[in-house]
This record gives sequence, C-alpha cells and structure tokens, in this order.
Amino acid sequence: MEAGGLADSLLSGACVLFTLGMFSTGLSDLKHMRMTRSVDSVQFLPFLTTDVNNLSWLSYGALKEWTLIIVNAVGAVLQTLYILVYLHYCHRKAKVIRTKSTQRLSFSLTIATLLTSASWTLYGFRLRDPYIVVPNLPGILTSFIRFWLFWKYPQERDRNYQLLQT
Repeated sequence: MEAGGLADSLLSGACVLFTLGMFSTGLSDLKHMRMTRSVDSVQFLPFLTTDVNNLSWLSYGALKEWTLIIVNAVGAVLQTLYILVYLHYCHRKAKVIRTKSTQRLSFSLTIATLLTSASWTLYGFRLRDPYIVVPNLPGILTSFIRFWLFWKYPQERDRNYQLLQT
C-alpha cells in the first residue's frame, strides 16, 4: 500500500471514529431524559440540526463513497431517536431563561465536534473535495467559540446530572 493510500485510510478511519463518537455524546442526554422524565437541561437544536445534516450528507455520500454513507446513516438513526425521546418528554420543559451560564452546553459534544469537523476537513483536503471541506469549517469555528464560552462562563455542576453521567 502506498503512503498516500495508507494516510487516506487512516484519515478515513479517524473521520468515522470521531463522527460516531460525536453522535454518541447524545446518549448521556438520552439517559438523563429517561431517568428524570424531563428535558430541562437538554438542548433540542443540536439534535435537529445534526439530523438534517446527516440526511443531507447521506444523499451526498450516495454519490461519493461508503465512508459518508455509513457514518451519516448511523447518525441519522441516533439523532432521530434523540429527537423522538426529547419530544416525548418536552411537555414538562420550563421556559428558557438567558443566563451567563454554560451549564446547558455539552463540553463533550464541543470536543467531539471539533475532532469530527477537523478530521472531515482534512479528509476533504486530501480528496480535494470542497463539498466536504467547506461545510465542516463552521464546526471548527463554533467549537472554538464554545471553548471560549466555557472559559468565560465556567460550568456549575448540577449534582443530580453529574451522578447520571457516571
């Protein structure tokens, strides 16, 4: 196997691994919603946007290659599951109050998004495919913005939620 082929395979594997890891960060939210029977500390928008994104990339993947098809099919199934569970428990959701708190932001999702977006951007550069590179750049940018928010407004630990994640 030539060096370029090996590098492409390793990068493709990293893309799949980081993407599936990012999709699985919602499992802790899923567990929290089921145990508390509420969505009070869970954000809906990341589930919805990721699901729409997965369905779009699944269509593009059908034109390109298996890597895009596999990760986005798994992602679409997981995100749809998260959405259905969220909708099941959302009737108890209190109104959202704007605070200077990152308690409702997921640090693990921020890390996973940065790793996923960066690996897909590199993969797109390797394939010289701007349709892979360009859509992943905002993920890198928003991850750095969220890291800045975590630095500026440190998370307060909710003891009940912390116990659920262990």
